[in-house]
Amino acid sequence: MSIFFHEQLYRSAAVMSLVKNFPVTVCGAGALGANITESLARSGFCQLKVIDRDRIEERNLSTQPYYRSDIGAFKAKILANNLYRALGVSIDPHSKELTPANADRLLTNSATVIDTFDNSIGRQAVKDYCASVSLPCVHVGLAADYSEIIWNQHYRIPSAANDDVCDYPLARNLVMLTVAVACEVIVTFAGTQEQQNLTCTIGDFAVKPLIL
Repeated sequence: MSIFFHEQLYRSAAVMSLVKNFPVTVCGAGALGANITESLARSGFCQLKVIDRDRIEERNLSTQPYYRSDIGAFKAKILANNLYRALGVSIDPHSKELTPANADRLLTNSATVIDTFDNSIGRQAVKDYCASVSLPCVHVGLAADYSEIIWNQHYRIPSAANDDVCDYPLARNLVMLTVAVACEVIVTFAGTQEQQNLTCTIGDFAVKPLIL
């Protein structure tokens, strides 16, 4: 029986074939990026790349799919190892910083890019490169009780004022709600090329189209 037996019953064999061969690069392996990568892998995506320069810290464990024994290791490498053990899916990990100088090498051969970086410099590098080569890119971000899933042409880079602030409040349930919605946006795009721009709020469990 296939690992993706239940997913195929829901999606259809045709959709599963599309997502299996749909190359996705996830920028960031933190609360959003790591969980999105795991969810996509468990949904049948088999051509995944993840880029993150950071190492795992204790404070990451409540919102990210890592273990205490992983503390100190590179996020991208551990995420790839864990998903290979779980599913036999090979994730291509890059434990390095994405910059304007290497964006072309790191983002090449992608059908779409998912930006979950927590800093404005990284997000800007992703946005600029994807715009320059017309590469579909969706940005996923959150703050307090609100999150957004926005495609590149409608996205504005947030202020760099809080780039170095690590003690922000973050609810796991908002993370997981955002991850579920973002992954459904990607499945829809892989199957139909439709680009959905959405917002989520945890206080009322509302998922709404972004008013552009």
